[in-house]
Amino acid sequence: CPERSGKYLERISNDKRLTILYNVENLGVGGAVKKGYEHALENGAEIIVKLDGDGQMDPKLIKRLVNPILTSKADYAKGNRFYDMDHIKNMPKIRIFGNLVLSFFAKFSTGYWRIFDPNNGFTAVTSSVLRQLDLEKVDNRYFFESDMLFRLNLARAVVIDVPMEAKYGSEVSNLNVKRATGEFPIKHTRNFFKRVAY
Repeated sequence: CPERSGKYLERISNDKRLTILYNVENLGVGGAVKKGYEHALENGAEIIVKLDGDGQMDPKLIKRLVNPILTSKADYAKGNRFYDMDHIKNMPKIRIFGNLVLSFFAKFSTGYWRIFDPNNGFTAVTSSVLRQLDLEKVDNRYFFESDMLFRLNLARAVVIDVPMEAKYGSEVSNLNVKRATGEFPIKHTRNFFKRVAY
């Protein structure tokens, strides 16, 4: 982590429930999440929640996020910031446009036609489904969430959107929008043809 957040937490927290994990080298957001997934699976977790550290997601919504899993309606639940148009007024316009374009591509590549906001980082997954995925094949960078959906479809996992409101403050995203709009469609196209072939 360029911000050395793990070292920062080591300094300020003595909470015994907190486990800080490190990759030998920076593998990107996807690589970090996969490290967390592997640790959770090794320690017997049944439902694994991913909550990004940028403050956009309210931890109080975790109960709502995991409810479809607890009630056996889904194997994987993810946030959707676009359920209520009033909630996206504060979202930067470039993010709205980017999400609309990427959501369109994601529908084709993942096969989840009713899923929106594919790059939403607020997710919950069952350990049983996660064990079916070859995590090494899932993208290590910002394409991680979309690639997860593609892999979940191959495993025939039931995925559901959960309405949520995101908070936008002064945080700065490291995602390069120009690079993503060039790179993501190529990766989505590749996954579409893989899915059809499989």
